[in-house]
Amino acid sequence: MKKFNITVNGTAYQVEVEEVKEAKAVAAPAAKPAAAPAAPKAAPVAAAAPAAAEVGAGETGVPSPMPGKIVKVLAQAGQAVKKGDVLLILEAMKMQNEITAPVDGTVKSINVAADQSVKPNEVLAVIK
Repeated sequence: MKKFNITVNGTAYQVEVEEVKEAKAVAAPAAKPAAAPAAPKAAPVAAAAPAAAEVGAGETGVPSPMPGKIVKVLAQAGQAVKKGDVLLILEAMKMQNEITAPVDGTVKSINVAADQSVKPNEVLAVIK
């Protein structure tokens, strides 16, 4: 076994790698962090996400396809929408992307506001 220190997005991990000389596949053990990094001061803000971001049974979440900034919110909670209706405008890499309803239904919640930054797969809205 060989030990390596690897840094991913500023977090250091110590991993062990076993050299396999045969062609058969071997399940590798999961990497373990070398030391738990100190939590940044901004972490509590992420933990304070609204409960409306949860998608329940029979509901459809509308995820962000990429990181970016919400430029405009076009839909409101309680509004009836059809598949393909534009709910939000997301700006990413200086391009404005229309975020559309993936299904027919009623908007249960809009979980973002104009000028808010979003991460990939973050639930922007919920349709029931």
